[in-house]
Amino acid sequence: MVPEINYWAVLLATASSMAVGAIWYARGVFGTRWAKLANVDMDRPGASAVMPLIVTVLVSFVTAWVLAGASTIAWHFYGGGYLVAALLTGVILWAGFTAARFITHDVFEGRPSSLTVMNIAHELVTIVIMAIIIGVWPPAGTV
Repeated sequence: MVPEINYWAVLLATASSMAVGAIWYARGVFGTRWAKLANVDMDRPGASAVMPLIVTVLVSFVTAWVLAGASTIAWHFYGGGYLVAALLTGVILWAGFTAARFITHDVFEGRPSSLTVMNIAHELVTIVIMAIIIGVWPPAGTV
């Protein structure tokens, strides 16, 4: 069985990921601190953000699509409100996959813990906003 998915919600959730990232990593928010902790030169000559942005759009779409499908499966299994199912599913998937994997990789790579916290917090905000969009706009015929 393929879960019902509202692809308009997935596309909007994908766009929200880009907006969250643009705000989160802006110089006036966390961008300058992130660049210092991650050893990234934001002003390096000849650097292009085109490929990283294309990759980010693609993986954000995959994340939103998986979250939408998993939310529908959770909603069918547990019942209740679709928004609650989407939010709980998003937070559980974030904790079990995103946060856990970031922490593991960053510990082995010797990255500063403040960088790890900053990045997993960004991912949590991104996933929660995606879950809200998906949760308030469920697939037709599901609720």
